Amino acid sequence: MTDKIKSNQVPPCPGGTLYTIIPGDSYFGLARRFNISVDALIAANPGTDPQNLRIGQQICIPGVPAGTPCPGGFLYVIKPGDTYYSIARRFGTVVPALIAANPGVDPDRLVIGQSICIPAAQPAPCPGGRFYTIVSGDTLYSIARRYNTTVNALINANQGIDPNNLTPGQVICIPV
Repeated sequence: MTDKIKSNQVPPCPGGTLYTIIPGDSYFGLARRFNISVDALIAANPGTDPQNLRIGQQICIPGVPAGTPCPGGFLYVIKPGDTYYSIARRFGTVVPALIAANPGVDPDRLVIGQSICIPAAQPAPCPGGRFYTIVSGDTLYSIARRYNTTVNALINANQGIDPNNLTPGQVICIPV
């Protein structure tokens, strides 16, 4: 019998909360989002390969207590210049989802230091295609060549994408 946790099993998570992997997640991104170290994530999830996270897989986020007032998402502290629009773009959600997750918060009167709930990002549809996670150096042209498609097809399959501002960890749809 092995001590490793199989990826389809729910890991134990004392003092933390379980998190379900969505497209674009990485240990680095999760560590930044939850203000913890990558090493803490690795230690809390023995037997999980950080380089092979699968959509729907559950991992333990240590030090983030269960039952936070943001089920399925996470708390974010407002910084200077933040707007619901900029926050939605940064975290792969939409303004109506932020409004719904934060009843009683006036989106036009955000206060620096105020905590809001960032709901879990919903994966964009990619019918018949496949998801691809942007890595450093990627361009739509290089991705189009690699997957035998066109830049226009990539833009059409990823509404709202900024072709001049791809960021590592961003997930896009590669159409068939």
